[in-house]
Amino acid sequence: MLDKTRLRIAMQKSGRLSDESQELLARCGIKINLQQQRLIAFAENMPIDILRVRDDDIPGLVMDGVVDLGIIGENVLEEELLSRRAQGEDPRYFTLRRLDFGGCRLSLATPLDAEYTGPQSLQDARIATSYPHLLKQYLDKQGVRFKSCLLNGSVEVAPRAGLADAICDLVSTGATLGGQRPARSGGDLPLQGLPDPARRRNAGSQTAADRSPDDPHSGRDPGA
Repeated sequence: MLDKTRLRIAMQKSGRLSDESQELLARCGIKINLQQQRLIAFAENMPIDILRVRDDDIPGLVMDGVVDLGIIGENVLEEELLSRRAQGEDPRYFTLRRLDFGGCRLSLATPLDAEYTGPQSLQDARIATSYPHLLKQYLDKQGVRFKSCLLNGSVEVAPRAGLADAICDLVSTGATLGGQRPARSGGDLPLQGLPDPARRRNAGSQTAADRSPDDPHSGRDPGA
């Protein structure tokens, strides 16, 4: 049974966003030992529990009311939102604040030897991605039919392995897709609720999301 007197925060257990999330908690004055490999850590000086989980589990934990607050990339948050809406759900949460770290882009890319003149070049193409709903939302607006190849890792190798004609994946600032052979960029995908170009450039930037039974998230920061 959950202890309603304690604040429960979900954060990524490991990966590129984990360290900065830990630093954020420390700057907030939360004293906690995150060195041990525990799924739940307890603050020493505040009534706070930290759940250390996979990043793609965090939006669901917030939306289902398992945790009070989640620190998560906007790309993962938006993908979960679209997934639940596709199943007829109406997820309720709101974004407390953009934290402006972990910035990256969600981009389309094709091999260098592929002919690419715009999204229409991907008509009936097979595209590997970990973000099928974001990809569908974008290409539907472009009137492009495609086949999705769902991969949860190593997306960038799909064209060379013969699994896909193109990929849709995250690209960190200043990095190539997977650090491998350069690909031709097909452009960045805008997230549904982030019309500001600066926010599109930081599609993977972390946000603090909070569950609210009275204020469903509409893709806009409160007060923005």
